Amino acid sequence: MAPARTTARTAAATSAPAAAAPPAASLARRVVTHYRRHRRDLPWRRTSDPYAIWVSEIMLQQTRVATVIPYWERWMARFPTVQALAAAPLDDVLAAWAGLGYYSRARNLHAGARWVAAEGGGELPRTAAGLRAVPGVGPYTAGAIASIAWGERAALVDGNVARVLARVHGVEDDVKASPGLRRIWALAGELVAALPATAHPGDLNQGLMELGATVCTPTTPACASCPISGQCTARATGRQDELPRLPARKAASALPELATVALWIERRGAVLLARRPAGGLYGGLWELPQGADASAAASAVGVTLRGRARPVGEHRQVLSHRRLRVALARVSVRGEPRATTGYTAVRWCAPAAARRLGVSSATAALLALGTRARRR
Repeated sequence: MAPARTTARTAAATSAPAAAAPPAASLARRVVTHYRRHRRDLPWRRTSDPYAIWVSEIMLQQTRVATVIPYWERWMARFPTVQALAAAPLDDVLAAWAGLGYYSRARNLHAGARWVAAEGGGELPRTAAGLRAVPGVGPYTAGAIASIAWGERAALVDGNVARVLARVHGVEDDVKASPGLRRIWALAGELVAALPATAHPGDLNQGLMELGATVCTPTTPACASCPISGQCTARATGRQDELPRLPARKAASALPELATVALWIERRGAVLLARRPAGGLYGGLWELPQGADASAAASAVGVTLRGRARPVGEHRQVLSHRRLRVALARVSVRGEPRATTGYTAVRWCAPAAARRLGVSSATAALLALGTRARRR
């Protein structure tokens, strides 16, 4: 049998001696200096308000900065304080979030604000440990708020931080699995502990995230512009494209498909909408009634079909863990709509006004599809 061939890069990586761990204090100083000189001017960086920082950190999870900026600005204008958010109906909160996706984030923000108003004396806790008591606040968000708003030496790890630290230290474990994630959190903790007394922990944490977002990117990292490239194991061994180790992503075609039928039920220029339960996919949002078929969708809002359903079109969408395929059908029905199993409320709404409620992007697309069909 012919011997297996080894690429030059792999050979170099395996033959290179193990790099000594870079000094944490030096790394921390370089990250902070780079951040202060090159940080992007983002609106939530112009405030030390812990509530405003909390909102930004939740919005930034799974979402690009450019997308978040206008949402954050509108949110802060509409709900300027944690008390304003706590007092707002969930429908208003979801409407302000509509289009950002991952709607559990909005529900958790609302629940957290209500906890702060009722249990926290109207103010967010001032430590990372205290912040963990707020519903929906995990270790990353707690570390971000505590370090940026209060200056606590609290570590944080998100995808950007994990990538930077995995490359710098040559972490071989999958950074999304428990052993690798524990290693990354330990390294982040060492950095913040080594920070000079005169430096702000929030600058270090934001600096790490900024490096990952703008320099140490997932592909083609700009190592020549990186302030810590001289201490980076991945660069020294030519393994920037191999680290961090991540689980293989499923192809979109391999994701399970959720196929449903949505009903366009119209009365005097308004369409029927139904609100989903608070938990699960699109929890608390309004949508056109849906079911496995047209009869099931009608039953879910307490009516029965009159005649045949008339196909209008179809909406397809790929989510993180599944594919959606929703067929839209125009129907006439018997009975007065009401919430039954699967929905908590129903209402009639003009299609143009429906988007001012909390609706998903899929529902917005179906409303647009149905509106176009009305004009034919």
